[in-house]
Amino acid sequence: MRKSITIVGGGLAGLSLGIALRRRDVPVVLHEAGRYPRHRVCGEFIRGVDADTLEKLGVAEALADAGEASHCRWFDERGETRRDRLPVPARTISRFLLDQRLAENFRQLGGELREKSRFQESDSQEGTVWCSGRARKTESQWVGLKAHFRELSLFDHLEMHRGRGAYVGLCEVENSTVNVCGLFSRKHLSMKREETILIDALRGCGLTALAERLLSAEQVTRSACAVAALDFSHSHHHKSDEDRLSLGDAHVMIPPFTGNGMSMAFECAAEALDPLLRFADGALSWDNTVSQIQSLLRQRFRLRLRTAGMIHPFLIKPLPGASMILRSPLLPVSRLASWLS
Repeated sequence: MRKSITIVGGGLAGLSLGIALRRRDVPVVLHEAGRYPRHRVCGEFIRGVDADTLEKLGVAEALADAGEASHCRWFDERGETRRDRLPVPARTISRFLLDQRLAENFRQLGGELREKSRFQESDSQEGTVWCSGRARKTESQWVGLKAHFRELSLFDHLEMHRGRGAYVGLCEVENSTVNVCGLFSRKHLSMKREETILIDALRGCGLTALAERLLSAEQVTRSACAVAALDFSHSHHHKSDEDRLSLGDAHVMIPPFTGNGMSMAFECAAEALDPLLRFADGALSWDNTVSQIQSLLRQRFRLRLRTAGMIHPFLIKPLPGASMILRSPLLPVSRLASWLS
């Protein structure tokens, strides 16, 4: 009998890994603290993952009808700053729909999905994979906000708006709905009403034109959500957790402007798959399984994370000359984009 794998967290990394393991007849129990379907703070913009990775995981069908985005327009408080063509078109789909599809697929394959289940650290043992989301950093000032809107026209496939200590991305997902998701400094937040927190934050960071556009659109009921204490330190794992296997945002978070967060979740699962199969067959110890996967992830994401870490300060902080650099036609956008894939 193959050893069972326990997955903690039913986001993209956890669900896609669970599907891939079940397609190979490995017993899987997946613990998810919430219920499906649900809205998540996410750009819902997938750039960087290739078709072979999705096929390996067995999740390509869930993305078959995703939207396509090939151009991006950048804006700041003064208006449009540049328009770029993406080297490879990206996919757009809501997490509300995608997570639900993957959860249903996992169940159909015989996976045991336990919703509203909070797995305890004390219950962890060999074969436990942590896909439970971002590592919290209490001193972090960054907060993610997201909401869906209808009757909102876009200037391009993807809009990126840079404000004071903030940036926001807009893209169309299914059913003519636009996802608006941004990273903000806590000082711009007003906690008066959850329904208006995003618009209030846009005004606070100087993106008043975008705030007015959202006010004239229809916000989708219960789509507003937030996450706090976001950590972009690019530390792959804590020294005290050398024996813990973490994937997706639990492994490392990349700044959201890259559009790589969802892609990296899938890629993490794909890199972890073969060593976990060998563990399940008894051909690899758990310590060696964890060590191999950590090494694979470091190699896969090293350049991407370094490039993102280099660009991120220009978008989020008032650095001298940042606006001039971002507006410059000499900025090697295509090369930087290739390093972020």
